[in-house]
Amino acid sequence: MSKENISLSQLAALLFNFQIGSSVVIGLGLNAKEDAWIVIVISMMIGIFIVAFYYYIAILLPGKNLYEIFEYCFKRKIAIILSLLYACYFIYYACRIIRDFGELIATAVLPLTPIEVTILLLVLLMGYILYLGIEVLARTSEIFTPYGIIFTLLLFIFLYVNQNIDVSNMKPILGEGLKPIWKTIFPYELVRPYGQILVFLCVFCNVSNIQIGRRVVIFSISMGSMLLLMSSLLIILSLGEGIALRSNFPLLSAARLVSIGEFIQRIDAIVVFSMMLGSLVKSCVYIYAGIKGLEYVFKLPFRYFSIPISCTVAMFSIFIGRNYTDHLQEGLLSNPFLLHVPLQFIVPVLLVCVLLLKTWKSKKTKYSSSITKKNM
Repeated sequence: MSKENISLSQLAALLFNFQIGSSVVIGLGLNAKEDAWIVIVISMMIGIFIVAFYYYIAILLPGKNLYEIFEYCFKRKIAIILSLLYACYFIYYACRIIRDFGELIATAVLPLTPIEVTILLLVLLMGYILYLGIEVLARTSEIFTPYGIIFTLLLFIFLYVNQNIDVSNMKPILGEGLKPIWKTIFPYELVRPYGQILVFLCVFCNVSNIQIGRRVVIFSISMGSMLLLMSSLLIILSLGEGIALRSNFPLLSAARLVSIGEFIQRIDAIVVFSMMLGSLVKSCVYIYAGIKGLEYVFKLPFRYFSIPISCTVAMFSIFIGRNYTDHLQEGLLSNPFLLHVPLQFIVPVLLVCVLLLKTWKSKKTKYSSSITKKNM
């Protein structure tokens, strides 16, 4: 089967929508209250270095995905264990993202439709996209990304024209000092969305000219961060920190404030479209990374797993939490320390250390062999 290839512009669209993903559904940095925008700015500056670190891993072994890098570093037996661990981790996180989107639709958009129906329809679409391959997902993302950006800008304009923007909601700045900001940033606002870019180690190998893609990667991450910053400002300026913290979907609550001349109102569809696009792309990338791990372990084409794993994701996204509150608590309290920090930071750092050591040893061996030939 021929290798799939995606362009740098398609990679930029995937990264942008992946970063927006579920972060725009439930809000980012809101635990810092009116200082949420400061959290996003600081997280962005640190997050760019995290993304650059993952990109560095990709260019150390161009053409290899995460699981092949495991085999290069640790041999196949250990690589299989790590591959199964990461495949389960990626599939698990896809379940969480789909549950976020399912709750959004069931709670705010289609309250009479069972959440199971919404999730099943979404994952069947995702399974079909994944069966067609990462190229189809990349092209879909590239086509619809401009609409998502335009809709978010329109929301900001509508809120401003409707006079729902209140700058006083941002005050006092640093009213409780820096401690709440650092507690919000570390580790959760770094693992989401910047640490999650680790999953793109399964995508970078499909990108043509990845060696010259550093600027594209950094640019798309910066643009995604700017959109998240704009969303956070919209939420705080229009709702205030009290309502924003109490709302399950604060951006949707902000959109419902729009009523211009009793004509432009109920623009929920604009927000839901942006959320749906981000959630679709992010979930698909996670499931793709998971089934690529299964492909490596079982030596079967990943398309064999696309539909079965998508249906499994649909089932577990329902069982993952007894209710939405339980689902959020699991994601906010236990996952960052038990899953995200070890798998997103500790293992990749170990991976780079082994890669650099092997590179140094191979260079040393080549140098010694060349010296030996000269002496002969």
